[in-house]
Amino acid sequence: MKRSSSLLIFTVLSLPLISAVGWELSIPTTTAKRSNLRVREGSPFRIAIFADLHFGEDTWTDWGPRQDVNSINVMSAVLDAETPEIKTDFVVYLGDVVTGNNIAIQNASLYWDKAISPTRERGIPWATLFGNHDDASFEWPLDWFSSSGVPPIRCSFASNSSSSYDDVHGCAFRGTTRLELIQEETKASINNALSYSMIGPKELWPSVSNYVLLLESSDDSKPAVALLYFLDSGGGSYPEVISNSQVEWFKSMSNTLNPDLRIPELIFWHIPSKAYKKVAPRLWITKPCTGSINKEKVAAQEAENGMMRVLEKRSSVKAVFVGHNHGLDWCCPYKDKLWLCFARHTGYGGYGNWARGSRILEITETPFRIKSWIRMEDGSVHSEVGLTCDDD
Repeated sequence: MKRSSSLLIFTVLSLPLISAVGWELSIPTTTAKRSNLRVREGSPFRIAIFADLHFGEDTWTDWGPRQDVNSINVMSAVLDAETPEIKTDFVVYLGDVVTGNNIAIQNASLYWDKAISPTRERGIPWATLFGNHDDASFEWPLDWFSSSGVPPIRCSFASNSSSSYDDVHGCAFRGTTRLELIQEETKASINNALSYSMIGPKELWPSVSNYVLLLESSDDSKPAVALLYFLDSGGGSYPEVISNSQVEWFKSMSNTLNPDLRIPELIFWHIPSKAYKKVAPRLWITKPCTGSINKEKVAAQEAENGMMRVLEKRSSVKAVFVGHNHGLDWCCPYKDKLWLCFARHTGYGGYGNWARGSRILEITETPFRIKSWIRMEDGSVHSEVGLTCDDD
């Protein structure tokens, strides 16, 4: 029999989300029968973060598809390198999974599915959230209007549009909405239940990827090990911001699920908050920060609506993880209360030529600790940091 914390996460978390995901909207849901994440007995729980993959760029060229292959190789190398000693238990896709503004087909889920394939093929569960490029509308390249004209475009999905161009070529040029992307992901995963992604409450739209996952202990008699919160930081089809409604939703959920602050909490979204600018290293990365690249300024959300004030008041919040800036991979403490961390640019799509890799998180149950490091495509490891107060 499951302990009370499992029942709590179902009754308080799942039911509101199911009403938004399954019944009210008639969208297939994979949340009803899926078990919570669980620490394996005697092993830490290891998470790989894949950030800014940018699948689907320049598909009308030879260069674009090669970048997707290279990105698959990065993810495969990271997952296989982490396997021999302690396997990767979970993967977080931290936004900008695809570059929607570069994808001409009607449904960019083809590329979204390709991006997830290395994780799915290894039987590892995952969760996704949205970045500013995932649902962006197609941007017509200026050189298409020169003497060279529009190149042959490979569009793999037939279109339902009445436009003759769409009917003939199977192209749409409109982008794929957040809802369409997540619907396709959860629909495709309904039989294997590896996707833990969810559509958040309708009241928070246009932000979509707002949900919570519980990490259970290997021992049913013990309390939960951690709560993982995923938030949609906007961009693409609407401003780059975490809204006041999302802040209030987080306050309500966290106070319900973790009223005594005893369960450690980790937070994931794509675009850094303005707080990241306050802790950013000026030039070199020095202690107490850790990392290896600090090659650009923090590109923060357009507005701050109180999320960081809420997080800093919760002693249970240990760290926030973001992507977006490809040339940053540091972690820095914020007001001596929690850590603000960038992932590592994983994909060969997107700007920048810095070496690719992944931020790894490792959660140990007893004694409790969280540590993180960067695993590079070539297998090397660097920038290890402890993210709990009792770590050096």
